[in-house]
Amino acid sequence: MIFDSHTHLFGPGMVSGPSDQAIKRAWGPDMNIEATPAQHRENIKGLRGSIVLAFAGHATGMVVPNEYVADYCRTDPDRLFGFASVDPNRPDCVDAFETAIRELKLCGLKLGPIYQNFYPDAQAHFALYAKAQELDVPILWHQGTSFVPEGYLDASRPAMLDPIARAFPRLKMIVAHMGHPWVDECISLVRKHPNLYMDLSALGGRPWQFYNALVSALEYGVQDKILFGSDFPFFTTRQTIESLMRINDLVEGTKLPRVPDTVVEAIIHRPTPELLGLVP
Repeated sequence: MIFDSHTHLFGPGMVSGPSDQAIKRAWGPDMNIEATPAQHRENIKGLRGSIVLAFAGHATGMVVPNEYVADYCRTDPDRLFGFASVDPNRPDCVDAFETAIRELKLCGLKLGPIYQNFYPDAQAHFALYAKAQELDVPILWHQGTSFVPEGYLDASRPAMLDPIARAFPRLKMIVAHMGHPWVDECISLVRKHPNLYMDLSALGGRPWQFYNALVSALEYGVQDKILFGSDFPFFTTRQTIESLMRINDLVEGTKLPRVPDTVVEAIIHRPTPELLGLVP
């Protein structure tokens, strides 16, 4: 059974300002990001389930409320695992996060420094990570680049998470998109810490980077720490599966190493809910 570890909902008005402008620059003026509950439900049809991400990206105009995600996840609680999001720059963020976990029954935290404009290694934010460890819920980080000019690129490198992992060794964390373009930095970070993982969402659109990322993970021996994820609606789950199945197409007829079929199958069928403690 396939589980998608990285999906979004985007209702009306949830992508605005700098993020909306950047999306239109990247994909054309008619591009509007939308991911309704009905569209999400269709995307995961036949799958074991997925993580669904809220997002408090007020600094760049990407805001998906915790309540919106929680309401949707309650429609299929055995398959949908909602991750809350709070703005680390706000003084009430720890209380808001705890409320989302205890009262809204969300089961993780989504953070993205390049969308939220904060430096994750700043001590001011460690109380939020301490609360995640106390509540025993994972953090999924967008710790990589983005197309939004207003975002803090220098806050987005995977190595920024190393002090957090050292301070909170029981805290499970996932680095989205394998930290692209700093993939090897992400791999080094994940290899270093037993409770860190990475997902391959959104890499299918960059076949050469995708191939090299998986080969590098194999060389470092961390292929078992790669979680399957799509980044829906930017990519569908089916598109991501197909991209992963075609990972060796670029090197056919060459002496470059192949990604073994067994590794591909293991990623696609990885038991993410159990690894992250989302289910017993």
